[in-house]
Amino acid sequence: MPDVMKTLLLNPPSFENFDGGASSRWPATREIESYWYPVWLTYPAGMIPGSRLLDASPAKINWQQTVEICKDYEFLVLFTSTVGFESDVKLIRKIKEANPSLKIAFVGPHGHIKPDETLNASQDIDFVTRGEFDHSVVEYAHGKPLGEILSVSYRKDHKIVHNAERPQLHTEELDALPFATDIYKRDLKIENYNVPFLLHPFVSFYTTRGCPALCTFCMWPQTISGHAWRTRSTENVAREVKQAIEYFPQMKEIFFDDDTFNIRKDRVLDLCGKFKPLKFRWSSTARVHSDYETLKGMADAGARLFIVGFESGDPQILKNIKKGATVEMARTFMKNCRKVGIRVHGDFIIGLPGETRETIQKTIDFAKELDCETIQVSLAHAMPGTELHDSMAKQGFLKVEALADSGGHQLPHIEYPHLSKPEMMGGVNRFYDEYYFRPKVVWRIVREALWDSNERKRLYHEAVDFLKLRSERWKWVREGGDIEKPMIVVPAPPSASGND
Repeated sequence: MPDVMKTLLLNPPSFENFDGGASSRWPATREIESYWYPVWLTYPAGMIPGSRLLDASPAKINWQQTVEICKDYEFLVLFTSTVGFESDVKLIRKIKEANPSLKIAFVGPHGHIKPDETLNASQDIDFVTRGEFDHSVVEYAHGKPLGEILSVSYRKDHKIVHNAERPQLHTEELDALPFATDIYKRDLKIENYNVPFLLHPFVSFYTTRGCPALCTFCMWPQTISGHAWRTRSTENVAREVKQAIEYFPQMKEIFFDDDTFNIRKDRVLDLCGKFKPLKFRWSSTARVHSDYETLKGMADAGARLFIVGFESGDPQILKNIKKGATVEMARTFMKNCRKVGIRVHGDFIIGLPGETRETIQKTIDFAKELDCETIQVSLAHAMPGTELHDSMAKQGFLKVEALADSGGHQLPHIEYPHLSKPEMMGGVNRFYDEYYFRPKVVWRIVREALWDSNERKRLYHEAVDFLKLRSERWKWVREGGDIEKPMIVVPAPPSASGND
């Protein structure tokens, strides 16, 4: 077996403050600068000796610096996204000019869904992975020929070859993977990762893969992670929690970034039994299915906050997207969360199938009734590879493939005969305005910062960012939407502009 290739695992720079996708479920430049950890890249990074994980955007590493860093490596594993793909292709052209012998693999949902299109976009890409790529890139780095590696696509004799699928990892294999926190300690600075509704600094990782829910818009279960729900053992998770507490004494909380952390009651309560003696604060994703007993057990074990996808306040829209939850379930869940003292960050989406001006207002009113601690309002994005994408394209509602403006911010790319893109964008702004400009909500946010100077600084910067984007969105709405120009303008390469 030849020596291991010197490997760089890269979450690349593209747009300024872009959360590019290495664990972001909605790759975008957000209303407030936010970064999720590149969890998917940590596992191969931990199995390739001498490797480095570079998360460019939160580390403020620009195009030129990335090109310089890549000169020292033999193998580049780049996590691409649909929004950032064109930028990534331009970036690797500059990288190959500086290091012609470098081998390059593209990983992530975009290549999984469109392996032929991805390879045809650039001769600089040596291969693309499909599905979970933990072992595919590790085997290549250790010298295994491409023809023998499962779940990769590559060129051979001027044709594209798709190798057989790799079986998904289950409990024993997931437990055998290195801990993400080992790579955070080695390569990242946890203070670079900020999510407004999580305590800062935080650390996040997965305890499961996959999600049995069938939400038509959700990218991960329909692409690389799948619908099969696969768990790490609770003992394995508890060991990583203990390690994170030891590694990062400055950490304020752990976030469990599973597709759905609370999907099975017995496992949640088993974890809580192991968490409780560790006396740490944590937050997680959650569906509205957990009963009072489960929520009480989570609260007693240190749970502070849940991220919950409520999506809509209209029952028919929830059926249209196969949410598997109802507005009544949401109300009961919120009532029980208040009883046990767990906060909720609610996610809502404007523009899902069945959306009208009336349902937008219904969802705004529903959100105010639920009265989550904080909310995020997104435009419906039909990501390639999802059922929503296929249905919107088939019905003629998918107006453009691109998803963002020239800064990487979300723009509507679905339009209905009865509901225009400017109306949906206006709905997002109106949603935020009606929700947050209520006196009790303003006070709830401000009081958090009264006794903490760091929180005051963070609140100030977040408010500035949010109001700036809000103003830009209203301008876009007033002008009727920038329909004539392409929705994504890829940043110019370094030689042209000298910028990121």
